[in-house]
Amino acid sequence: QVQLHEQGPGLVTPSQTLSLTCTVSGGIITSDYYYWHWIRQPPGKGLEWMGVIAFSGTTYYSPSLKSRTSIARDTSKNQFTLQLMSVTPEDTAVYYCAKGYYYCSSTGCSTSFDTWGQGTQVTVSS
Repeated sequence: QVQLHEQGPGLVTPSQTLSLTCTVSGGIITSDYYYWHWIRQPPGKGLEWMGVIAFSGTTYYSPSLKSRTSIARDTSKNQFTLQLMSVTPEDTAVYYCAKGYYYCSSTGCSTSFDTWGQGTQVTVSS
């Protein structure tokens, strides 16, 4: 059974870079057709998909966050990471990593998630 665990600082200073790591157990991040996502939920708001790294290493990002987001992986540690640059208080949220799928058709791209981490609270404040 795949399990995911997010780690990172709970507090980030405005204008700095938020960095989170998701450690995967019970599965291998390079396994065919697995996609590894980052999702967040600001207080009082819905879930926001941020981006994904595929089993192949290819990355896809939300258009609204693409200019500030970078997702990478360390296959030796079976981890994938999120960096969000130039953060503001509006980036305060619970951040989740998740396993699922990402598929595109002529009408657009869709996501689905079947396994989630427990989430980690990140507050952006001076």
